Amino acid sequence: MLFIKTLFVLALFATFQGCHPDANQFRDVKTLTSGPSSSILFQVTGNIYPDGYYYVTVNLGNPPKPYEFDIDTGSHLTWVQCDAPCQQCLRAPNSPYKPATGTLVACEDPLCAEVQWPKIPQCGSPDEQCDYYLKYVDGGSSLGIVIKDPFSLQYTNGTVTNPHLAFGCGYHQSHPNPTTRPYVDGILGLGMGKESIVSQLQELGIVKNVVAHCLSSQGNGYLFFGDELVPPTVVWTPMVTSADLAKRYFLGVAELYVAGLTTGKKDLRIVFDSATTYTFLIPEAHKALVSMLVEDIRDNFHPIYTVYDEEFTTSVCWKGSTRLHSIDEVKHFFKPIVLSFENAQNSWFEMDPEAYLVISKQGNACLGIFNSEEMGAPTINLIGDISFLDKLVVYDNENQRIGWTTSDCNNLPIV
Repeated sequence: MLFIKTLFVLALFATFQGCHPDANQFRDVKTLTSGPSSSILFQVTGNIYPDGYYYVTVNLGNPPKPYEFDIDTGSHLTWVQCDAPCQQCLRAPNSPYKPATGTLVACEDPLCAEVQWPKIPQCGSPDEQCDYYLKYVDGGSSLGIVIKDPFSLQYTNGTVTNPHLAFGCGYHQSHPNPTTRPYVDGILGLGMGKESIVSQLQELGIVKNVVAHCLSSQGNGYLFFGDELVPPTVVWTPMVTSADLAKRYFLGVAELYVAGLTTGKKDLRIVFDSATTYTFLIPEAHKALVSMLVEDIRDNFHPIYTVYDEEFTTSVCWKGSTRLHSIDEVKHFFKPIVLSFENAQNSWFEMDPEAYLVISKQGNACLGIFNSEEMGAPTINLIGDISFLDKLVVYDNENQRIGWTTSDCNNLPIV
């Protein structure tokens, strides 16, 4: 079973001389720098299981054509498979993007420094093209050049804007298991970096640097840029800066509770990442969580018991007297899991059974929270999509805070 669909960026490197597409196919364009003060709303498609990812459709180019992007708050640079030519493209719903009016981003552009490592462009001269290389925890990678081309975006008031934004034109992609990777054309980088789409839109005065997603436990949901649709019920906690978690949505430390009782695990460093299917806790916190859940089931004589599942081999699973078809059949046997954040009063992130259980192909209820050693990050607690279900999660980069509220993610918000 592939339970890590994470696209949490590990490294940004450059450059790759001698692997460049033909620069003559790109032409200069002017950037649109104005727009109404409103939000941009997208419908989200996807699910936790069996697909394991969520995506939005964005129109690129002139004339605009639709491309599907995995939504990723754990990385910054947006990229799409590009016909430039594409030396190695993975299977995708659409043919590689053909830049029609784009301009190459030069090494001297400040955005180039954001996507290269170290933060000094590795170029022979300032006017050379900007290369990027992204490598992800799941083993996937993308190599290409950075260009600017129009994005066709519609405000909630119906107005359409076509800003020229910088993104990766990926002509060499790889993945250890291409048949199980998200079936998309690229990655929509929604992190806090200057190269992210929302940061660029804010710089152009198009929307505020706020991004939010609402993922439904029934599948699908919505995503928006800007702050117009943020409800007053959102509970906020400050973003925290950490040298080893630079440009990550880091919420500081939290204490882990089950059914209102502490697991005894405090000071858990919490990161939010929408491109990770499941949630990952450090080994000692994961062990304590599993122990309390199993003991609660046993001590209360619930008619379910722990079993081994051939698909969720590294998870604890529960079996009933008959094959399970829905979490609704067993959710009343399980208690809420809560993270209580130290740096925000009354800031509780609650996960009901729908936000931490998955029904497997074998009809078992399996825990969708794993040991973080499984993804090679034993010191980080990574909160993924399963824990975001039926919540509106808001990343407010304007005010350096993250918030959430219970929400019906099946219906688009009313403007």
